[in-house]
Amino acid sequence: MVEPHPVLVDVVTRIQQRSQQTRSAYLRLMQQMASGDVQRGKLSCSNSAHGVAVLSEDEKQRFIQQDWQNVGVVTAYNDMLSAHQPYHDYPEKIREILKAHNVSVQVAGGVPAMCDGVTQGQPGMELSLFSRDTIARSTAIALSHQMFDAAVLLGICDKIVPGLLIGALQFGHLPTVFLPSGPMPSGLSNPEKSRIRQAFAEGKVGESELLDAEMQCYHSPGTCTFYGTANSNQMLMEFMGLHLPGASFVNPGTAERDAFTQQALTLLAQQMQAEQPIRLYEVINEYSLVNAVVGLLATGGSTNHTLHLVAIAKACGLVLTWQDFADLAQVVPLIVRVYPNGVADVNTFHEQGGMETCMGELLSAGLLFSDEGQVKTAFGIPFSEYGARRKPVAESNPVLRPVAAPFLPSSGLRVVSGNLGQAVVKTSAVDPEYWAIKAPARVFQDQVSLKHAFQQGELTEDFVAVVRYQGPCANGMPELHQLMPIMSSLQDQGIRVALLTDGRLSGASGKVLAALHCTPEALQGEGLARIHNGDLIELDAEHGVLHCDVPEAEWQQRIVSHPDHLQAAPLGVGRDLFSVLRSQCSDASTGATTF
Repeated sequence: MVEPHPVLVDVVTRIQQRSQQTRSAYLRLMQQMASGDVQRGKLSCSNSAHGVAVLSEDEKQRFIQQDWQNVGVVTAYNDMLSAHQPYHDYPEKIREILKAHNVSVQVAGGVPAMCDGVTQGQPGMELSLFSRDTIARSTAIALSHQMFDAAVLLGICDKIVPGLLIGALQFGHLPTVFLPSGPMPSGLSNPEKSRIRQAFAEGKVGESELLDAEMQCYHSPGTCTFYGTANSNQMLMEFMGLHLPGASFVNPGTAERDAFTQQALTLLAQQMQAEQPIRLYEVINEYSLVNAVVGLLATGGSTNHTLHLVAIAKACGLVLTWQDFADLAQVVPLIVRVYPNGVADVNTFHEQGGMETCMGELLSAGLLFSDEGQVKTAFGIPFSEYGARRKPVAESNPVLRPVAAPFLPSSGLRVVSGNLGQAVVKTSAVDPEYWAIKAPARVFQDQVSLKHAFQQGELTEDFVAVVRYQGPCANGMPELHQLMPIMSSLQDQGIRVALLTDGRLSGASGKVLAALHCTPEALQGEGLARIHNGDLIELDAEHGVLHCDVPEAEWQQRIVSHPDHLQAAPLGVGRDLFSVLRSQCSDASTGATTF
């Protein structure tokens, strides 16, 4: 076994030190919940009768006599999300497989599952981030009946997997697994999709061509094939031992997909019947979280996980910071390029060796923890085996490289800071010549205003686009994908551009330098809120700089006046119901949580 890199050890030590009280309190609670009889053994007669009312007489007797164990399924199934449509028959599959192991199955509950692809640029996108904590609460409600000896979580996409995991961690005494359903087969290539989107933004193609291209990209059941937040979720679940090795990127409806589901449930049943089953609180700890951050960095995954991993850590009593991400980024190389961080999609990545080869490379270099005393997997498989079936990979491979010959010696994530606060920059898809800029600010209160300025031909000089009042407390922190074709077009014209925002861009930030999740957000009256048009902004991802070049005395004297539209709560599309979450949300650097 290769010794872990000293920086990994240092980051884990810091997490342990800053989390001592909160983690200890969490573990005490989980151990208390795990002790004694199974939870359903404590239910009253009336409680039990309600819980088994729909079962057959034989199932009722087995359940009440506790001859069988019982699994609760929490599902994000709906048939609008392509990634979740394959889950429509999973409950029956799970029942059939687990019945052979004397385990009964009940769907404990469903959770909401919205598609950011549908809501991009629409008012509903302002609910997207808050759906994560809503899903977490829904998961907790589903499992609160205490009818279950284990949990199976069915979810794939952006806020859904983090929400399911956060909720399940409140029941961390249960053995718990995720079952992925896999990506759709490849359609129109992602670079071609990007080209057509940019051409549409420039007025060179019409709406019918754009729609045809989009329909070719998103064409069947399964996850979208680009490496955004949904597929980054799948990677993270494997790095944290909640998926089987190699399970994340197998297409739905295939024999291989069914085989992974069969094996995962068989191993879960074995854990449930073991004298000392592996429980979720043992799987998600400081070591597995650092492994997850390493996976995110090595693969150039979604910037959304600088929020979600922090929130997941908080849910189990651990304090993970952006500085931890930044320090790990200095020693973790970028060894994967999948669109928008490359040309290939996740299907090609899987064919080239995928997760097992990626993890095998990192394990062999000491860039993952694998000691069984530190890292456990939900299936009882030693974590060191997650890279056991790696393929040899050439140094010239355009998708997946060995650690010894990476695409970049340090990974594609930077944290920048200065008098404007702190922000996250994803550099993996950005040419190094664009990693720094010093240019005047052009200030916009939303992405529609920037789009209008572009269409009017007003953006002809180098500038840093400051798109503010997009943070969690202002409007729920929507993703700003409409900006990328515009900014890419300007950059292709030779104009030096960058984006600075308290909003999000997810895994699709593309080739333009973008400082995201800026904290404090503009609504808090600092940083972004003080910038005026024409102020000189310095953004340097290489050296970690985020600075507005204004004399300190003038900077402090500037009066902040928030836009009129923030004075009243937004109306319609359900946003009214989320006003309490906007008012109590933590900042981006602490996970943008409402718990």
